[in-house]
Order: sequence, then C-alpha cells, then structure tokens
Amino acid sequence: DESVAAELEGSAGRAQRRGGLAAAAAFLERAAELTPDPARRGERAMAAAKAKLDAGAPEAALALVATAELAPLDELDRACLERLRAQVAFARRRGGDTPMLLMEAARRLVPLDPEMARETGLEALGAAVFAGSVGDSAALAEVRAAPGHVPPRPADLLFDGLAARATEGYAVGVPATRAALAAFREQGDGGGPDAERWTWMACRLAADLWDEDLWEELVVPGTRRARANGALATLPIMLSLQAGLHLHRGEFSETLALLDEADAISEAMGSAALVFIRPLLVAYRGREDEVLALISSGREAVLADGRSTALSLVESAGSTLYNALGRYEEALAYAERACAVLPMVMFPTALHELVEAAVRSDRPAVAAAAMDQLAERTQASGTDWALGIEARSRALLADGPQADRLYAEAVERLSRRRLAPYAARARLLYGEWLRRERRRVDARHHLRAAHETFAHIGAEAFAERARRELEATGETVRKRGPDTADVLTPQEAQIARLARDGLSNTEIGAQLFISPRTVQYHLRKVFAKLDITSRRQLGRVAPALLNPS
Repeated sequence: DESVAAELEGSAGRAQRRGGLAAAAAFLERAAELTPDPARRGERAMAAAKAKLDAGAPEAALALVATAELAPLDELDRACLERLRAQVAFARRRGGDTPMLLMEAARRLVPLDPEMARETGLEALGAAVFAGSVGDSAALAEVRAAPGHVPPRPADLLFDGLAARATEGYAVGVPATRAALAAFREQGDGGGPDAERWTWMACRLAADLWDEDLWEELVVPGTRRARANGALATLPIMLSLQAGLHLHRGEFSETLALLDEADAISEAMGSAALVFIRPLLVAYRGREDEVLALISSGREAVLADGRSTALSLVESAGSTLYNALGRYEEALAYAERACAVLPMVMFPTALHELVEAAVRSDRPAVAAAAMDQLAERTQASGTDWALGIEARSRALLADGPQADRLYAEAVERLSRRRLAPYAARARLLYGEWLRRERRRVDARHHLRAAHETFAHIGAEAFAERARRELEATGETVRKRGPDTADVLTPQEAQIARLARDGLSNTEIGAQLFISPRTVQYHLRKVFAKLDITSRRQLGRVAPALLNPS
C-alpha cells in the first residue's frame, strides 16, 4: 500500500527531526515492508537500514541491507549499498578491514557522486583511526581529488586534514585539522548534519592536538546532542571521549561513571567495547593485578578486531603503571610495544612514557629516538600541554642548568591547565632531580605539591612514589588513609548540594549535562564518604563538607 508507506515515511522524517532515531527507523522499516514497487522498496530499505544503524541496531540494519540487495537498484544505489554494508561492519567491530571496505566504496562513488565519495572517504579515515591504517593510498588520492562542496563544509575540512596527515605526516596535517575543528566549534550547541555525524572525530583530533579547551568545547555539547537524539551508534564513542578528557584532568570518578555507561550501551548494541581508557585509569590508581587483567583482555579483544589504536593505548597503560611503581624495565617493555603499533592518529601517551622509562633504564638511544618522535607532534601542536610534556621529557635527557630550566618550564606550562596528573608528574620528576642535586629544600616544595595532588585525585601509585621521595629528603609524610579520603570532589559536592536542595537525579543530570545514572553513581560515593544513607540526611551535613576548597 503505497499511500500508507508514504505516510510512514513522512512520520519517520518528523520523528527524526525531533530526535527520535529509533522511532524513525521503525517507521522506515515498516514503510519498506508495505511498498509495492520493488525499486522504491529497495530505496526505503536502505533508508531504514541507515536509520537502524544510527539508532544502534547494526544487526537489524544488516538484515535491511539484504532486503535492499534484492531490489532493482541503479549503479549509484549499489555503490551506496556497498558503503552501508561497510558502515555496519565498522559499527560492529570498529577496525579490521573496514577502512579498506569504506575506501573502496568511496572510490566507486567518485564518478557517481563526488561529494558523497569524499564523505565516504572521511568515514574510511574515521575507521582508520581505530584500525591504525588507511589501507589503499591510491584510492585515498583518487577520492581526495574529487571535487567537494563549495563552500567547504566542516566535514570537507576534516577530510582534507586527515588525508594530509595520512599521506604527508602529522605536522603537515595540523593546519587543515585546526581549521576543521574551528568550523565544528563555530556550529555551537545547535550543531548540524556534520556535527551529528562527525563530532566524535573532531573530539578525537582535538585530543591528538593536545588542545584541552577545544576538546571540552566539542565533547560536552556533542555528548549532550547524541544522548538527546538517541544516536546510540555514536554515543558510546562520545562518552568514552568525554571520559578521556576527565581522565587527563585527574577526575577519576567522572571517568569511571562515563565508561560504565559507554560499556552498557555497547553491550546492548552488540558492538565492540571501547577498551582503551579503563586500563589507563586503573594504572593511575596503581592496581597492578587489575591493570594486567584489563591489558590482557583488552589486547585479546582488539587483536581479534584489528584495532591498532586501541592496542597501542592498552599497552601504554602498562608503561604508565610501571613508571608509577618505579619498575622502569617493565615500563620500557610496555612502552616499546605500544609505540611499535603507532597508528595514523594517536594521542601519544606511550611516547613520553617511553622517554621516562628508557632514561631510567639507562637506554639513552631509545629515549632520544622517542623524544624526536614526540617533539614532531608537540612542536606542531604548540599548546601548553604539548610543550609542557616536551619540556618535561627533554629535562629527563638533560643535565645541570638546562635540566633545571626545562623542569621549571614543564611545571609552569602544565600548571596553567586543568591537567592535574601531568602537572603533578612534572613536579615529581623535578623534585626527584632536585633531591639528587642535593637541593633538598627546593625538592620538598615540588614533591609535597605532587604528593598532595596525587593523593587528592586517587593516583595512588604516583602518590606513593612521591611519598618515598619526600621521606628521602628527610620529611615525614603520613600515608593517605580512610580519614584523609573523605573529602568530596568538586563535582560530588555540587551534586550533593543540588540533591540537598530537592532536585531529582534527572533534574541534576539536565543541569550538569550528565546522565541520571551518573548522578546516582556520584551520590552513592557521596553517601559513603559522608557516612549517610539517604538524600534527606544531606540537610544535616556540615556546609563546609559540601563546599570543598
């Protein structure tokens, strides 16, 4: 019944405009079933498959692809169907051969629809972010030469930046990448078609450029939009990217809550879990057995799916752990494995871990080579975060006044940012160097600040390393125990105040742009820290406890 099918198709459009992706997919699926004309049925089945994929149902999308294949489609529709099948493969495993499949679909689209070809090429590069390799460079060159939209959209700029990086190197791709990210930022909260599909990639590249502010400006509204629209295909990625930002700021409770939500959605969708942040979180906390178990399971998962980026980050968690524990030979082994699979796009955690581990293991040649790779990225970035990490790493390779100057620069640059673990590590290394230079009073200042920061954020292994160094200067330091662990984090205190004022979890989440589940997670921690059992008891808590300095 074509009239009913057309009505359903119109209903799908209205649902999609209101953010109802799952409803739109259901309407389109039923419309395809009721379409009498075989060619029109194929077109609607393809539209339904795309909507199912966006709504986080890749298996249902694959079944609709099979339905569409039976229809009498033209060459363009066949090419679009090939692209859709590759998109489903990416949603299910996020690696493996998906960059090659998408790039081949892009190449097939070049003479048929150049703008769609470039968009598909961007999808291939997005898959390469996970897989670590773009595959056929000749196909990329062909797609890159296709005429794009005039004026260029944010997605066009993003494609140009990533293509330049893939073929010409990190530094060459930085200017075009910055232009693309600025275009995404200018779209603001309202977003647009490009923002809906590509904000996750923009966030990933902001992290890769060591641009903490831009990362936040993109990821917070992007996650909010994905949640509001029910875009389950991208929401787990957005949640993990926001978790990564919190991790690098030392906000571990927020990181854990977002990772739990991302994992729950990925499991419900049947898509590959995003396994690369949790091991690093646990590494900062110094829990060796748990880290090793996560590395082992994560390594197995990503090798099965061919996700080199995730493999590199999983391995780098081991280097962070063992650098924190002062077991540098073991840190070196993990860092070298992580750097051996450096993918096309990677926030280079492993490189600065490799520099530290190699210096401490008396492997100067290895440290110098890693330093050269790191400096190529940090110099091209030019942010305080990047240059602070570079100064900290160069200081490890220097002596005398030069080392002193570089350590001081690292502390100054990293302390300007909301990057507590990085600033504290710079102070820790500076304090260790000062102690060995017999400047004990100066060493205590930096070691004390590092210890306090590590203890406050819960980076237990680094806190213990700082404590040992402080004691070596002659200062006695009390180990962090239960009586020192009951201070609320700023976000916990804010949630506690809102709950005390009578707001529900949903209202608190809407105000802070987090999920009700995340609110509940924080409230459980608040209750445990304050030794209470309900929201009603928050009114009896001393105001100072809900307003930490």
